[in-house]
Amino acid sequence: MSDPFPHIQLRSRSGALAARDGVVLSFFIHRDHKEVAPAIWRALETFLHAIPPKTLNWYVSEEGDMDPLDNKGWEHIRKKMLERIWGLAWIVELSESPSEAGGYQFEYYGKKLDAPVGFYGGDPATAVSFTFPTEYLLEHGPDHLRALAFKLAWELPFSFGYASFAIVAPHGYWGAGDWDLLDSLRERYLGLDLDHVSNTSATIGTHARSASWLTFLGQPLLGQLGGIEGLRGALPFPEVSLLPLDSQRLLISLSEWPEAIDIQQGGIPPQYRALALRLEPFLYQERAGLPPRYEYTWLRRLCR
Repeated sequence: MSDPFPHIQLRSRSGALAARDGVVLSFFIHRDHKEVAPAIWRALETFLHAIPPKTLNWYVSEEGDMDPLDNKGWEHIRKKMLERIWGLAWIVELSESPSEAGGYQFEYYGKKLDAPVGFYGGDPATAVSFTFPTEYLLEHGPDHLRALAFKLAWELPFSFGYASFAIVAPHGYWGAGDWDLLDSLRERYLGLDLDHVSNTSATIGTHARSASWLTFLGQPLLGQLGGIEGLRGALPFPEVSLLPLDSQRLLISLSEWPEAIDIQQGGIPPQYRALALRLEPFLYQERAGLPPRYEYTWLRRLCR
């Protein structure tokens, strides 16, 4: 098929590539790090087998520096995730480039949910995110990426997750780019997610983020939304498929390909609006780094 996606490059004042187009897959898990770390590690191994070799080359050290992801780096990350049980936060950030936005990223933000009130700034959830360049989707096709998302989700006791066409940047810092261009993209492409999983993980709790190409629902959200049969009745569209992982977790696929939802070319697809309206009462309070006037409206952009 022809390429249906806009190709995005946001550059910093120095000219470095600050953000680019891609596909983000994120899961939010209302569990402590120690409960889910082994499953997260297995998901990371699955991700590494699915992407080209040597595409995750750097990691953020304890001092905040970008260090090469060599054997020593991998051992440090393994011990941090699987052996370190003390602390209140476990952060792993892996990227393709030390200084620019690459297509492949992995981010993990482990939490201790009984941390002192206000430590994380809101209602936290442990979170993990996998990022792919748009070229990966175009090369392998949507069925491949949907199946990979299902496989990555299989062992995760998520409360909410999603996969979407997105603006991606190292550690979610897409705001370092051209704000005017970002503004125009946000207004035109309603299916374009602004990926900042670290901010989202601090406040999402067991709430929802919005409707996306792939939307993953676990408990308590799935029950609050009427369960699998209730959602089947609420989404009677031929493009929609409901794929249960088990009785407590569900994947909703809204279309064959991710939708950029270019409002200059057409309206919001009815299945996207229907799920967005269904999720609206359960949305969390976004803190995506947008100007204050957008904080409430951005998550509700598909409800209009």
